[in-house]
Amino acid sequence: MRHEFRVQVGPAAFRIGSDWRQPLDQMAALYNGYPTPEIPDFTVRLFARRFWRRFLRPSVMIGGDYMLPDAAPLSLAHGMLGAEMGMNLQMALGQRRYLLLHASAVERDGKALLMTGESGAGKSTLSALLGERGWRFMGDEFALVDLENGAIHPFPRLVSLKNEAISLFEDSVDASRLGPLMRDTPKGDIRHLRPPDDAVEKMHEPAHPALLLFPRFGHAPDIREIGQAEVFVRLTQASTNYVMLGEVGFDTLSRLVTTIPSRAVDYPDTESAVDSVERLWAELAA
Repeated sequence: MRHEFRVQVGPAAFRIGSDWRQPLDQMAALYNGYPTPEIPDFTVRLFARRFWRRFLRPSVMIGGDYMLPDAAPLSLAHGMLGAEMGMNLQMALGQRRYLLLHASAVERDGKALLMTGESGAGKSTLSALLGERGWRFMGDEFALVDLENGAIHPFPRLVSLKNEAISLFEDSVDASRLGPLMRDTPKGDIRHLRPPDDAVEKMHEPAHPALLLFPRFGHAPDIREIGQAEVFVRLTQASTNYVMLGEVGFDTLSRLVTTIPSRAVDYPDTESAVDSVERLWAELAA
């Protein structure tokens, strides 16, 4: 690769190589202050399938230690998004040290709140908002569950704000924490948000889970209990490596399901969601 950028995020170290300097410069600006690892765990490559695609209508392919051969290329304007997607792919297919849950996590008083749900449920937006309101942001893409003691290890990557969620932060955070606005991506408009400084400073401090929520955006306010069997099934669907881990994955997930309370939370807007989270935290995680 002509250009290279390295970054440590929690327990995972990445090397991103690229045929173009632009996406790596954008990443370096937002990941400023994160550790630079000497030996990476995973490699991501942004490359042009044909030499002339470096210059004429640049077309960015995503590769690395693990890749999807049939994935469609992105435009150079979406190159940083490609790098972030590549980092996600390496974790999803290559991580063996933790049980991975597609979930967001925040921490308060040494205890972690986990939130997971289908795409569009609002867990990324909600975790980012809580991170700006006194909680420690631990991650919005993956929750890393320790296979021995069930603790959640932080993975505070850039937050991928989508569509209407972008405006919630543009006027309330320093502009230096926001990446370029990328329009017309496969998921609509996207703008990346750098987590607060305390999330980066404490990225090696795990927290034990105390509450699991399944948020759902766009519905009348409601809070419901969920049976352990349903929670277990939902979490197996939210994990990218549960089957691969075998018995240890089953034991880790079972411990999580049986030891912490869980609730489904419907909400029509972000303020309602934050209120519900604060109320449930006070009732169930104290």
